Amino acid sequence: MGHLLLVESWVGAMSTLLPRAIREGGHRFSFVTRDLQHYLRSAPASGPHPLLGADNVLTVETNDPDVLLPHLERLQPVLGFDGVATSCDYYLATAARLAERLGLPGPPAEAVETACSKDRTRRLLGETGVPGPAFALAETLRGLEEGAAAMGYPLVVKPVDLCAGMFVRKVNDASELREAFEALQGFPVNARGQQRSPVVLLEELLTGAEVSVESVTFGGRTTVVGVTDKSVAGAPWFVETGHMFPAALEADTERAVADAAVAAIEALGLDNTVCHTEIKLTADGPKIVEVNPRPAGNQITELIRRVTGIDLAAIYAQVALGEKPDLTSVDTGAASAAISFLLPPRTGAIEEIRGVEELRDPAVVDYRLKPAGHHAGAATSNNNYLGHVMVTSGRKGAARAHAESLIERLDVRYAEETG
Repeated sequence: MGHLLLVESWVGAMSTLLPRAIREGGHRFSFVTRDLQHYLRSAPASGPHPLLGADNVLTVETNDPDVLLPHLERLQPVLGFDGVATSCDYYLATAARLAERLGLPGPPAEAVETACSKDRTRRLLGETGVPGPAFALAETLRGLEEGAAAMGYPLVVKPVDLCAGMFVRKVNDASELREAFEALQGFPVNARGQQRSPVVLLEELLTGAEVSVESVTFGGRTTVVGVTDKSVAGAPWFVETGHMFPAALEADTERAVADAAVAAIEALGLDNTVCHTEIKLTADGPKIVEVNPRPAGNQITELIRRVTGIDLAAIYAQVALGEKPDLTSVDTGAASAAISFLLPPRTGAIEEIRGVEELRDPAVVDYRLKPAGHHAGAATSNNNYLGHVMVTSGRKGAARAHAESLIERLDVRYAEETG
């Protein structure tokens, strides 16, 4: 039995999936956070809080490595951690540094830091010849305008250190570029109280379908578990509206996508971790969007588990503990699985979401909807979903259309529309 230290977490699906996977793998975990109330405020609607399964809940300033690392180093002889992990993007580099400090298994910290910085990733992949979009980096509006003039519109503006698609948007001209830059200027600190980088990434707009490659790297060898497709909406924003596993791709395209992901992982020097690599299928071949050194979010790991039996949350814990993972697929009876998300039509207080009876479908394996009274935000990132539905199918490529049709039957009613 291994003892895993979790450094912070998301409060979404992975906050439950990872503790469950650790427990089911016969391991235990302790949890360290700078703000316990952040998690208590986000208690699950049903069932016990995942933190109740922790051996220890430790409170220390996780945003300051100079405080966190020596503090946990002093606790190591008493608590005996065997590995370190996190499900939160903003602490991936911290977890890797901590594992190095304690002499525990884990990915190279410098490689994780590079992967978590979109500007450093883009530079390194460009230098090593891994295909990606043309790009420019700047800290000022003037610098971005010069980059845009050199590349030509339309372009994509990205913060280099945020996730879930926050503030990522397409810009068609100098006016929209200025608007995007000013919005980023107004968000200097992320949701975890960390000061953001002033660097802004400007990229060529890649056209084509988007997919992600789910892989596991252990002992210097990368194994591709499969490829997931992605649907995106909400222009000029890039909001993920659903996923299907496995993606419906021709065999040669799937091989090319997998090869591109492995090349990016090797170029970054990532090892001993699970990766979620996002790729655009352009007319010129696969191009890397980003490499995330952690399991996929948006319940993609659940889609994979329902089709292959491979639980990437559990694998992530295993690899963090230095255990060689078993990536053998089993016949689950499902040939495809998909999740579709309900986006808010607009902002406002939700009175009800009608059509729930449509979700009493034998193919539905999970669904969740926001309750009455929830205040819907704008559909500008992956953070403001009003719910989801997950389905499985015995036919390859069939689950996605079914999930989307169920979401389309839901009717979001706002408080001021009733009476």
